[in-house]
Amino acid sequence: MTSFDQPDQAGGVPRPQSLMLTFFGIHALGRDVAVSAGCLIDVFGQAGITEDAVRSTLTRMVKRGLLERHRRGRRTYFGPTPRAARVLQDGHDRIWCTGAVNRDWDGTWTLVGFSLPEAWRSERHDLRSRLVWSGFGPLQNGLWVAPGTVDVPEVVAGLGLDAYLRVFQGATAAGPTDARTVLHTAFDVESVAKGYEAFLGRWSTGAAEADEAGALVRQLLLHTDWLDQVRQDPHLPAEHLPEDWPAARAEELFRELAGRYAELAGREAASTLDVITVAAS
Repeated sequence: MTSFDQPDQAGGVPRPQSLMLTFFGIHALGRDVAVSAGCLIDVFGQAGITEDAVRSTLTRMVKRGLLERHRRGRRTYFGPTPRAARVLQDGHDRIWCTGAVNRDWDGTWTLVGFSLPEAWRSERHDLRSRLVWSGFGPLQNGLWVAPGTVDVPEVVAGLGLDAYLRVFQGATAAGPTDARTVLHTAFDVESVAKGYEAFLGRWSTGAAEADEAGALVRQLLLHTDWLDQVRQDPHLPAEHLPEDWPAARAEELFRELAGRYAELAGREAASTLDVITVAAS
């Protein structure tokens, strides 16, 4: 499980790579297809992304092993690599399976302690990014915590840092420490709530409207925005959050709009996207 992009600023224009991953998650995951560069430029142009930005993003994602090029005559097509497919599946599961509200917490925590050489700044950054992506927060210097059971070997796979990690699962808080203290020490609970409130503000009014011609882009923006919100939420236990916690309302709105856009965007995609079938990698 790997993060390839930092979360976007709430309310700002999504980064091209975030949009690109969302696009392929919707239109290519599990289908063994690739989409023409020209179509990607057209769709992303409607989302306010320039042609140069699209082309540079595609090139960068190919170099990073996230996309593969496929040529058919004079046209170039792009499809996700197996590496990217794992990230796309993780995003899909986070939205549709895990959900935004953690009502099933068993009261335990996963703890990860680490101490890396001071000069290993890049390694420290990569490790922290993986931990944040997977729902961990810093409890104190060198000790990170996540609610529930997290598959840490999967989270840190490929980093080569196993010898520097100490992992504990099934830990429970004991006096004088309580779960609420852990929650508010390790995680910016207020910021997570503000993210959901901002999502509700953006999508509750005119932003929800879309005709058939704009449904494809509207769907892309909606899914990218929502995935950004849930990835900034470490799936905090509902029992220790305020009663008016906005995640449930935001998720209800997302699912309503996602269902509304799905059919319209599907028809638009079928009629406008230049797609080819490629051999499974």
